[in-house]
Amino acid sequence: MDVAVDETKVAARARARKRAQARAGFLRETVRWHWISAAICLVGIVLFAVTGITLNHARQIETKPVVANLRATAPAPVIAAMKAAETAKGALPDVAQAWLLKTVKVEAPQKAAIEWSDGEAYIALPRPGGDGWVTIDTETGATEAELTSRGWISYLNDLHKGRNTGPVWAWFLDIFAAGCIVFCVTGLILLFMHAHARKTTWWYVGLGLFIPLVLALHFIP
Repeated sequence: MDVAVDETKVAARARARKRAQARAGFLRETVRWHWISAAICLVGIVLFAVTGITLNHARQIETKPVVANLRATAPAPVIAAMKAAETAKGALPDVAQAWLLKTVKVEAPQKAAIEWSDGEAYIALPRPGGDGWVTIDTETGATEAELTSRGWISYLNDLHKGRNTGPVWAWFLDIFAAGCIVFCVTGLILLFMHAHARKTTWWYVGLGLFIPLVLALHFIP
């Protein structure tokens, strides 16, 4: 009888050790994912927090746009390429793009869309923190560009919103958001695993849910 009792206790202790080892392993892996995601997302979180404040107070933060007007005359190869693009109603030719960047200092997107009208090509140049446009006369090559810069705050705000930032930055935003989700979920798991030692844990978590919920329901028109 005593032998059976001892075997039962040994088995119970073995199961308890396995559970403790599994919990410790899970905790180590959660901490690992938590600190890696925190390290990767740290700078981005600070940037998005700061730009969240600047966006929230956009009316109070005054910016003075700086406008630059540029003029030039396209050479014959560019005019020929633009005429061919006009006939085909196509995008900006590579030779025209390279000439704009080298001579007019205008960085047009590769294969940028063109609005055609009576021998004139109009290319919109939206960009973070500013705007712009360029027109090219397909007969004379007369080129005029206007570039507007609204400053670095507007630039960072547009990065926050993903406005006119292109596909690469859009991918970064998606990956960064996924990293933030990993950071928050692993943080929640760690809170759950250590909540027994911190009695106010769920009170604070509840406040984090309750406060924005009340504000959204009662103070947003």
